[in-house]
Amino acid sequence: MGYPIVSRSSPRQTQAAIVRVLPDLSDIGSIPPMNALEILRETIRILRSDPSTFMSILVLLIFPVSAAMLSNFLISQPVVGAVGRSMLLLAISCGLPPARFLKQTCQHLAGTIVSSAICFPFLITFLLLARACIAYSVACNYASKKVVPTEFMGMVRRIKGRLLCTYIWVCAAILGCLYDIHCTRFAVCSSFSFLGYPPEITIYPALLTVMGFSVAYAHTIIVCNLANVISVLEDASGFRALLRAVCLVRGQTQAGLLMFLGTAIGLAFVEGLFEHRVKTLSYGDGSSRIWEGPLLVLMYSFVVLVDSMMSAVFYFTCVSSSMGVLNENGLVLEELEKLSSDLTAVE
Repeated sequence: MGYPIVSRSSPRQTQAAIVRVLPDLSDIGSIPPMNALEILRETIRILRSDPSTFMSILVLLIFPVSAAMLSNFLISQPVVGAVGRSMLLLAISCGLPPARFLKQTCQHLAGTIVSSAICFPFLITFLLLARACIAYSVACNYASKKVVPTEFMGMVRRIKGRLLCTYIWVCAAILGCLYDIHCTRFAVCSSFSFLGYPPEITIYPALLTVMGFSVAYAHTIIVCNLANVISVLEDASGFRALLRAVCLVRGQTQAGLLMFLGTAIGLAFVEGLFEHRVKTLSYGDGSSRIWEGPLLVLMYSFVVLVDSMMSAVFYFTCVSSSMGVLNENGLVLEELEKLSSDLTAVE
């Protein structure tokens, strides 16, 4: 059962209302604040209310990107190996031991970096369009309106510059966060190595540093996902969308982190299955790849779809929470003004 939409009509709320670019969706009200599990339930409710639309998005837009990301058919393995060796040499120069875990980690990171770079045209077209369509469809669901493809395409033509600008800023924010993580790890490892600690000891502060910055990375991903939704549903883009996302996510960090954790576990699980069951021939004659490969790509696409829908629902809950704080502040201000006028009348 879905959450009721509460309409708002007070003057203070009207002044604080968000200027939306979507046509005929101005009657979207507020949604009660939800935790991560409730956001997931609400996402499933929305998915069940209009499965044809979201399944079409999955098959037409998300599935090709997932296939390219998982199969790595566009990636040159020698390039991945060269990048992995460079990262391994850099890690060893910081004082880390050349353990098998470190080699596997560097190889995995190299594959992720090269895959993201090669598949960037897919990400900036298919995936960006899919996220915009998902945000639009969720907004239509809350407005009790039917998704109109022609209306959506008209909206995309108007806001395509805003979408691209926001996506570039999002990529810059993620790269900046990763750069800070690696620079800090390099500084910590170099410091312990300079003090004479052996590599077996140096690895522990490095792991603690990475674990600490993982929270910052997760928070960055949450803000970036929210900024992508904002660029679709509000008249904001680029750096303004990121600032707006930072303001909205205040007080909702726990739900966002749990959402990120669930999505990361789901994607990692499917990637591991694809690596073991499709890429690596560890059993039989490999004939099962014919049906296991597309099935795992479909599972990966479904996780991406649910994550994008949860980001859109999370946006509405954050807006509702933000509007609630504004209303409380407005009531407090009205009480103070009334008290001040009463004191003036007594004097």
